[in-house]
Amino acid sequence: MSWFESFILGLVQGLTEFLPISSSAHLRLTAAFAGWHDPGAAFTAITQIGTETAVLIYFRKDIARIVSAWFRSLTNKALRSDHDAQMGWLVIIGSIPIGVLGVTFKDQIEGPFRDLRLIATTLIVMGIVLGIADRLAARDEAGGKHRQVKERKTLKELGVRDGLIFGLCQAMALIPGVSRSGATISGGLLMGYTREAAARYSFLLAIPAVLASGVFELKDASAGGHVSWPQTIFATIIAFAVGYAVIAWFMKFITTKSFMPFVIYRILLGILLFILVGSDALSPHAGESAG
Repeated sequence: MSWFESFILGLVQGLTEFLPISSSAHLRLTAAFAGWHDPGAAFTAITQIGTETAVLIYFRKDIARIVSAWFRSLTNKALRSDHDAQMGWLVIIGSIPIGVLGVTFKDQIEGPFRDLRLIATTLIVMGIVLGIADRLAARDEAGGKHRQVKERKTLKELGVRDGLIFGLCQAMALIPGVSRSGATISGGLLMGYTREAAARYSFLLAIPAVLASGVFELKDASAGGHVSWPQTIFATIIAFAVGYAVIAWFMKFITTKSFMPFVIYRILLGILLFILVGSDALSPHAGESAG
């Protein structure tokens, strides 16, 4: 892998990890369009450590508060009703589906699920779902001539049932093209949460799954010796820096803007993929293991 490839792939990872457009699909498509050699699943999982480090730093106060309250609640029953302590449990509970399904469908995730035709389908379908969820949220917030403004839920109202549903939505992102943030935010909006609450829990929920995956791949890569470490570390640093900027921008964006630009982008990209594959301009298996 060249330094230029590692720079571009790190840039793509950082730009797309937190936006509802699927980072795995974009890494896959970048390699396919550029005709590059497969960077490998280990490369992607390790660079995701960079973007999740950005999450840890950006939400450091929230995370420190949640972790502290959760640990103290293990020995102090009075703290078990504390919202931060409960959030610690809800992040753990919400992480169960992706852990179970990730192990169960590992072979499919690394094989058939990477077909560009499936990615095109998930880009379009999940784009439509995100659009519907965003429209429902906007209608509640704006009200109407014969409809009152409906107050949406915050994370203080998050319970075990909703936490598991969020987790199942996140697990859908094991299929490239779905998008971890897109699926969890859509699920949150459909359950009646605010955009900010859905996005915040989406980012917090991703931390255990992505870090566990990254550490696992890091261990295997170190033992196997099949990773270009200087380029991979460089890409991880790029992903961290860009990812941090994207989080800061995205959290401000969703407080006043809708997700429709992402919806339109997903649908157009999915249609373009179908056209390219259908016309034999692009193989459905091009760059298959990228991302």
